Amino acid sequence: MATENLHGELPINTRVGTPHGCPSGVDHDREVPDIDLLSPLTIRGVTFRNRIVMSPMCQYSADDGLANDWHLVHIGSRAVGGVGLAMVEATAVTADGRITPKDMGIWSEQHVEPLARIARFVNSHGALAGIQLAHAGRKASCEPPWLGGARLKPDSGGWTSVAPSAVPFNEEDPPPVELDEAGISGVVGAFEDATYRALAAGFKVIEVHAAHGYLLHEFLSPLSNHRTDEYGGSRENRMRITLRVAGRVRAVVPTELPVFVRISATDWVEGGWDVAQSVVLAARLKELGIDLIDVSSGALTPKARIPVAKGYQVPFARQIRDEAEIMTGAVGLITEAAYANEIITGGDADLVFIARELLREPYWALKAQSELGEDPSWPIQYGYAVKRRAK
Repeated sequence: MATENLHGELPINTRVGTPHGCPSGVDHDREVPDIDLLSPLTIRGVTFRNRIVMSPMCQYSADDGLANDWHLVHIGSRAVGGVGLAMVEATAVTADGRITPKDMGIWSEQHVEPLARIARFVNSHGALAGIQLAHAGRKASCEPPWLGGARLKPDSGGWTSVAPSAVPFNEEDPPPVELDEAGISGVVGAFEDATYRALAAGFKVIEVHAAHGYLLHEFLSPLSNHRTDEYGGSRENRMRITLRVAGRVRAVVPTELPVFVRISATDWVEGGWDVAQSVVLAARLKELGIDLIDVSSGALTPKARIPVAKGYQVPFARQIRDEAEIMTGAVGLITEAAYANEIITGGDADLVFIARELLREPYWALKAQSELGEDPSWPIQYGYAVKRRAK
């Protein structure tokens, strides 16, 4: 049990769970985990009603980076559907940091109110509203995936991408422009400015995107970072911009609100970023006050051979949680409520991020409640009718 402070409060970052059922005092009840998928989790001053997270998923449906009705319904329906945290997709901190011209953005004050509309709705329906701040780096300036995802040239609505080194993602792509020190400082400042805007919009969780081959991940990996200055070479140098960004974001976010960082635990390529380095990074991020590592993998290079299977990234979340002693989120081919529950009860992670399965079933979290033996917490507008029909 966590020790209470002098004011009778649990310390910041204490994992808090509510048992599901009354203790009877018999030995066999000790085998029933106190914390499961449906237990609340308190991080700093906010409480997640359960451990289910709507993972950020790009919709490629914004004009000039502005959120619209599609985004409100897309994210709002999952909040109504019972998730504990609903995350807005990767939201570009600069216009040239978008993956496509249709990406969500937060590089100007104009973006705040459309995002605030989403945050207000999510927060008013029992979930917490979160947002992922991102810069696409060398993977910027592309068509939306349903149009093929090809690189867009400046004369076709695209722009010149930037990266730690002039190394393109695909060999046939034009090389990105290597960021100089002023450019790096500009990126760090853009993340800081975006954080202020995200807070003004009412988001309760801020996540820094340092995964999936985007800019911060490009600096982390020696496969994409060939620099010889203080931002390249050694692991410490390659981590430098990610630590700068995370530190600046944490300094802006109020003490009572959590900050997450999403990483790719491994590039799945020999000589690239790997889980051992991820453990070191996670420990450094913890020192800066980062609360949770959202553990994904890959997407730095098209040459990676990833052994995709059920829960294939969960062991990385477990290793980082154990060795860096920081909370983690598990993500990737988690589709079944029973398996998601095992991830939490087994101590593999503290949150479970659900992506494509929530596209297939917006009410996945409510169904999970039913499958795990609880009464689904339907919104009142639905619940009175659904429960009456079930009798």
